[in-house]
Amino acid sequence: MGQDHRELIRREFTRQAETYSANASISDPDRIARLVRAVAPGPDDRALEVASGPGYVALAFADICREVVGVDLTEAQLRVAERNRAALGIGNARFVPGDAEALPFEDQEFDVVVCRFAVHHFPRPAHVVAEMARVCREGGSVAVEDLITSEHPDRSEYQNRFERLRDPSHVRALPLTGLVGTLADAGLEVTQVYTDHLLPEVEEWLENAHPPPEAAARVRELVERDALEDLSGATPHRHEGRLRFVQRTVTVVARKLPARS
Repeated sequence: MGQDHRELIRREFTRQAETYSANASISDPDRIARLVRAVAPGPDDRALEVASGPGYVALAFADICREVVGVDLTEAQLRVAERNRAALGIGNARFVPGDAEALPFEDQEFDVVVCRFAVHHFPRPAHVVAEMARVCREGGSVAVEDLITSEHPDRSEYQNRFERLRDPSHVRALPLTGLVGTLADAGLEVTQVYTDHLLPEVEEWLENAHPPPEAAARVRELVERDALEDLSGATPHRHEGRLRFVQRTVTVVARKLPARS
């Protein structure tokens, strides 16, 4: 990850720290509980959340695991996570600064490594997933939940285009096969996959990211055109007068394979 993109992420997630923390799709306890159940950690496990943001996932794993660490590039997000930890009185979780492309941990240090709604912000997702695999013990679990786009490149790029205009730290949401293949290439064996979706209301979604007015206007144009011409698979539509679209999501849980001799 280049320094320019690191600074872009820090800038965007510093500006969005409070609204991101309050976002229902990020804080949704039912979605988080489903992820924890899918991973099925044990009480002696050490878990790591990569790009932990406000720390909701890390704190949910802390209810079960012996110890949990959350790592994030943005100090403002770490402060929100620490505030959430203190409010819940959780003593077996901590949050530390760090870059997902160079995790500040030893090989095989964790039993569980998770990353939720962050892969689309990484210029080199394969490198990040390889780092996640590196710090996970053999036989341990790596789980990624993220947005996914169409398998057809032109349709995928159309959605990524308006996502980037809304939030320039967004790089690319992968298609399902791309995300699964990225985990497999890192020496991980997929054991579970489930899909879901978010249904953002366009004006609220824009307000959360605070794009410049001209960028917001262009996003509206692209989404409205998508509603008419079916250009991305995001199926924009109006419900009770409000424009919405579908952000498809996937959760992939995988096991780290033993190293080949």
